[in-house]
Amino acid sequence: MPHRHHSPHRGRRDRHSGIATADVLLLVAAWAAALAWGARAGQIPLWVLGAAVSVNVLTVLIYALDKSAAQGGAQRRTPESHLHLLGLVGGWPGAWFAQQLLRHKTAKAPFLRMYWVTVALNCLALLVWSLGGLG
Repeated sequence: MPHRHHSPHRGRRDRHSGIATADVLLLVAAWAAALAWGARAGQIPLWVLGAAVSVNVLTVLIYALDKSAAQGGAQRRTPESHLHLLGLVGGWPGAWFAQQLLRHKTAKAPFLRMYWVTVALNCLALLVWSLGGLG
C-alpha cells in the first residue's frame, strides 16, 4: 500500500475531527477580521472586541479546570452545555486551542459535532452583524 503524503500547507489533521490545524487557524483569522471589520464599519461596538478576548481567555481557563477535574476524578465537572455556550458566544477559538493544548474533549464525537455547530452559528451571526444585519 503506497504511503500517503499530507500537504505541508494543510497542517496536521486532528485525528477525531479530520479538520486541519491550518484550516482552523484560517477560520480564526477570518473570524477576527470580521470582528475588526464590523467594529471599523461601526456595526459592532468596540467593547465587543474586548469581550471577545475575555470570553476566549475564560473559555481556556474553564476547559483547563474541567480537564483538571476529570483527571482528579471529581464528581463536579463543567457541564458540556456550558462549554458549548461559551463557544456559541464567541469563545470557540479559545475552546479549540484548549482542546488541542490540553487534549481535552477531543475524542467525544457528539461533543465535537455540537462544538462545530456552535462555531458555525457564531460565525454566521458575526458575519450578519458585521455587515449590518443585526443592528
